[in-house]
Amino acid sequence: MILVTGGTGLVGSHLLLQLTASETEIRAIYRNGKNIRKTQSLFELYGKEDQFHKIQWMEGDIIDVPSLEKAFQGVTHVYHCAAHISYAPKDENKLRKTNIEGTANIVNFCIDYKVNKLCHVSSIAALGDLKPNETNITEETEWNPEHLHSDYAISKYGAEMEIWRGQQEGLNVVIVNPGVIFGAGFWDQGSGLFFSAIQKGFPFYTNGTTGYVSATDVATIMIRLMKSDISGERFSVVAENRSFKDIISQIAEKLGAKKPKWEAKPWMLAIGWRLDWLSAAFFNTQRKLTKYSAKSLLTAEDISNAKIKNALNFEFQRIDTVIDEVIRLHQK
Repeated sequence: MILVTGGTGLVGSHLLLQLTASETEIRAIYRNGKNIRKTQSLFELYGKEDQFHKIQWMEGDIIDVPSLEKAFQGVTHVYHCAAHISYAPKDENKLRKTNIEGTANIVNFCIDYKVNKLCHVSSIAALGDLKPNETNITEETEWNPEHLHSDYAISKYGAEMEIWRGQQEGLNVVIVNPGVIFGAGFWDQGSGLFFSAIQKGFPFYTNGTTGYVSATDVATIMIRLMKSDISGERFSVVAENRSFKDIISQIAEKLGAKKPKWEAKPWMLAIGWRLDWLSAAFFNTQRKLTKYSAKSLLTAEDISNAKIKNALNFEFQRIDTVIDEVIRLHQK
C-alpha cells in the first residue's frame, strides 16, 4: 500500500495522477473533503476519471497522531507532500507546527510501521546559501543560519532534519527540493495565483532569477527515486533558472495580457514591504510583500540540477512548453 500525504495539493495530485496509472493500492489522506474535488478535477482535465477511483481516500492530518494510526495500516511506501506554504510572518507557528512537527510524525510512523521507503517533498528554499566564492547552489551548499531566511524556508529546513533523523534510525529516505512548480489544475492557489495575477495585469518586474519545474516532472522523479536503490540523498529538482522578468513576460504574452513595463528597483521594494507591513498591522490584511520576498525578487539564484539528471539520466520538460500546457488546459 502506498500512502500519499498532501494529495489535494499541486504536487500530490499530479503524483496521484501518475501513480494510479500503474499502481492499484493507493491511499491518500485529506483534511477537508471539499479539496478532494480539486484532485478529481485534475484527473478529469487529463481524461483519467477511471484512475481517480483507484484512490482510497482517508480523513487525516499529519499533526493529528490518532488519524495517522489508521492511515498507516498496511502501508509500505510513503510520499510526503503535505506542507503549509506561507511567507507571512504571522504564520510562523503554523509553519513550524505543520512542516516540522507534522514531518516528525510521518517519520515516526514510518519507523514504527517498518515502511520500506519515504520520499519527502522539500523546497529549494531549504537549500544552502552561497559563499562569496560560489556561483551556483547545489545539494551540498551549506545552510547559513545567520543569513536572512523566510519562516517557510526555516520550517522546510527543519523538516529535512527530521527526515535525516529517520535515516539515522534505519529508515530509507529520499528528498526532492523542487523550484517554483508550474502545473495544471490549480489556478486559484500556489503558482497558479502567479498566472492569475499576470492575467489581470502585472506592471512591474525584477531581474532576479530562480529555478522552475513542472509538477509532472517532480512527480515522475519522485516515483523513479522510490523505485530505485537510491537512499539517503536529496536532489534539487529544477528544469531551468529563469529571470522573473522573462517568466512574467512570457506568461503575459501567452495569456494576451499586458507585459510588465517598469523594473521594481531595490528602493521601491524596500518601501513596498514596509507599507505592506503597516497595512497588515493596522488593517489586518494579508501580507503580499515581506522583507524576505522582496529580497528574493532581487536575488539571482543559479540552482544546479546536475545531480538528479545524472542519477536518473533524466531530461526535464522545457519551461516554455510547461507554461503553454498550463494555459491551454486552463482555457480548455
